[in-house]
Amino acid sequence: MLTAQAIDKRRSKGETVNAPATGQLPVVVIGAGPVGLAAAAHLVERGLEPLVLEAGPSAGTAVRGWAHVRLFSPWAEVIDPAAEKLLAPAGWVRPDSAAYPTGGDWAERYLQPLADVLGGKVRYGATVTGVARAGRDRVVDADRDEQPFTVHIELADGREERISARAVIDASGTWSMPGPMGADGLPALGEKAAASRVSYRVPDLRDPAVRARYAGKRTAVVGSGASAFTALAHLADLAEEEPGTHAAWVLRRGIGANTFGGGEADQLPARGALGLRAKAAVEAGHASAVTGFRTQAVERDGDRLVLVAEDGRRLDPVDEVIVLTGFRADLSFLSEVRLGLDERLQAPTALAPLIDPNVHSCGTVPPHGVNELAHPEQDMYLVGMKSYGRAPTFLALTGYEQVRSIVAALAGDREAAERVELTLPETGVCGGAGRYDDPEAAQVAEGGGCCGAPATVQIGVGMPNAASGGC
Repeated sequence: MLTAQAIDKRRSKGETVNAPATGQLPVVVIGAGPVGLAAAAHLVERGLEPLVLEAGPSAGTAVRGWAHVRLFSPWAEVIDPAAEKLLAPAGWVRPDSAAYPTGGDWAERYLQPLADVLGGKVRYGATVTGVARAGRDRVVDADRDEQPFTVHIELADGREERISARAVIDASGTWSMPGPMGADGLPALGEKAAASRVSYRVPDLRDPAVRARYAGKRTAVVGSGASAFTALAHLADLAEEEPGTHAAWVLRRGIGANTFGGGEADQLPARGALGLRAKAAVEAGHASAVTGFRTQAVERDGDRLVLVAEDGRRLDPVDEVIVLTGFRADLSFLSEVRLGLDERLQAPTALAPLIDPNVHSCGTVPPHGVNELAHPEQDMYLVGMKSYGRAPTFLALTGYEQVRSIVAALAGDREAAERVELTLPETGVCGGAGRYDDPEAAQVAEGGGCCGAPATVQIGVGMPNAASGGC
């Protein structure tokens, strides 16, 4: 298969080269994570040619970045059906469906074997630096939809290539773009200067060097989601062994009935248990909650840091800061394609109202597939975590369903593409993110609110009940 670069090179030598018809080109999938590899499996199942471009050296590079963190969902809920069909002839042994994998387990026991089966359809060390229509920037209309995509990549050795594609499925995720400490969505003043004492990942306290960084220290944990719960639980365990270890949990909102998630009522039991562990850390004195604190600045106090809120409050000095305020999509390499994105969430415009955390809660996501994920640029799709933009409620099976629908559409099976079914559990998070200034909205009466809804929300038709999975 000739790349766009190879075609140009041969033409520059005076050779006559006919570029392949668009329909004969591969579908480029950006990212060899769970959803990207699932997309490749569905493409193979449909008889279409995938080419997966992974910036890292192995499958699931981003997942390996949180290898020590355990998923909320068991194996049964994080394996794509088309991927399993592809793995079976290779002698792959399915892990215990009821067991809960860590990120490392997921990568080593499922993602890497799947990538190995795909073989040469996956390229590692290939960072996508741009996507465009061949010979057309984003301004040009003429014959736009008839042109193949050109995907620019940079290889690990610094060389550059261009690859022609009939369609592009961007499953690159959001791991590379963590949210900042500043409450206004921008880095707090002094945040960058304090970078040596600030981390944007859940620490792996099994690593002696990382453990030493937090043992016997006072650490500020900024964030209110599952990652913050995980960090608090890990630091509480460390505090049991290392006197003087303490966490200051910095929340932008107050503590309400749903602050710690759904607890025992959560339909993802591991997630509910995690919230209860965070609550136990506070009650045991290993962590102290600082509420309504919206960080504006980070100041130095000798070798320690002081967080300053917008209202002038100052946190007692800390040794380290762990910022877990979510992630964002990297859209920089998509500047020459026409995307239709919601101005708030940076999710596809048709999908955004269905997942908007200012309105929705408890994970009740209506069915969505190719129609909700379409952009003005035909055959260009954002999927997985990236499709949710800044919404925090993505689940793995949602991504698997997205790519099943998209690939069906690319294969010309519109009926299958539009037959989207999804079953989601209650998340246990009852308050919309946009309502944290309302004390009444932060409280949910016993038996009321969305957490009093049925345990499982059935969305769509034609699919048996099955728990949704995620990480």
